[in-house]
Amino acid sequence: MSESALVGIDLGKHSFHLHGQDKSGREVFRKKCSRQQMMTLFGNLPACTVVMEACAGAHFVARELMNMGHQAKLISPQFVRPFVKSNKNDFVDAEAICEAASRPSMRFVSPKTEAQQTLSVLHRLRESLVRNRTKTANQMHGFLLEFGISLPRGLAIMKRLSIVLAEHELPVRLTVLLQRLHDHFVYLDGQIKELDKELAGQLASDDLGSRLLSLPCVGPITASLLAVEIGDGQQYGCSRDFAASIGLVPRQYSTGGKANLLGISKRGDKNLRRLLVQCTRVYMQRLEHQKGALADWVRSLLMRRHSNVVACALANKLARIAWAIAAHHTQYEAGPDTLSA
Repeated sequence: MSESALVGIDLGKHSFHLHGQDKSGREVFRKKCSRQQMMTLFGNLPACTVVMEACAGAHFVARELMNMGHQAKLISPQFVRPFVKSNKNDFVDAEAICEAASRPSMRFVSPKTEAQQTLSVLHRLRESLVRNRTKTANQMHGFLLEFGISLPRGLAIMKRLSIVLAEHELPVRLTVLLQRLHDHFVYLDGQIKELDKELAGQLASDDLGSRLLSLPCVGPITASLLAVEIGDGQQYGCSRDFAASIGLVPRQYSTGGKANLLGISKRGDKNLRRLLVQCTRVYMQRLEHQKGALADWVRSLLMRRHSNVVACALANKLARIAWAIAAHHTQYEAGPDTLSA
């Protein structure tokens, strides 16, 4: 076991399956253990490379192993699947992880820091609250429509629902139920506002997040999520690699020497991609107020491409600029009269 140079871990909730190899790729050991047993085992092993899939709990395990002196690497599960031989079981998965990690061209995922993971949890909680708020508002719209009351679209009307209810004769029981839904809506809205304040406070103390705010039309939510995804930027070889990781580059289906580019790949974090596209749409709406090379480039694109295509192209460029800000410790130099929202 002390001869292990590469160890693959198939992560589980309570049990972990380990596959160890020496430098020549020969199997040294296979072992199933609990979380505590695994940590004790690696605490007694000489420093080696430990690889696992980038799934639930992987970032925590990677941080713990790095604290013990090991080199921890994470691989996207989609890159491990082709190396699974024959039937699938946990030990075969661990062996496939080792096989995938030994490929010279394999791409790895950088382990997130504790602060990055905490901020990511905050974003996920906010997304969940926003979905629940929208669901509650839609329920109230639907219930009122069943009784012949058609309200305007949007959340603003929900805040003065009591006035709407007073203007119509509705069953008392229905009014009580709608008031319960409205109270739940107000609670969710308050929770979202509190999280927004917390995000803004964390962003003020984060150097990278503050620099990302200098990007045109990028607000606190987008800037903080960009900071979580990029980190120090060293895991990406260039700006295009980061844009590709969040699905903002075209899919390629080329053969016979003929290049064929399709729509964007839409891989990676769809929430970050959506936020960047929303930022670009705000930029394009106020394009007449924008100046500089970026605005001129967008205007020239709009003359020959659909606005949706231009929005994705500009989102790609914003992602590349964000990577450059993180990797080179710089700040975006906005031109005169550039909108910052």
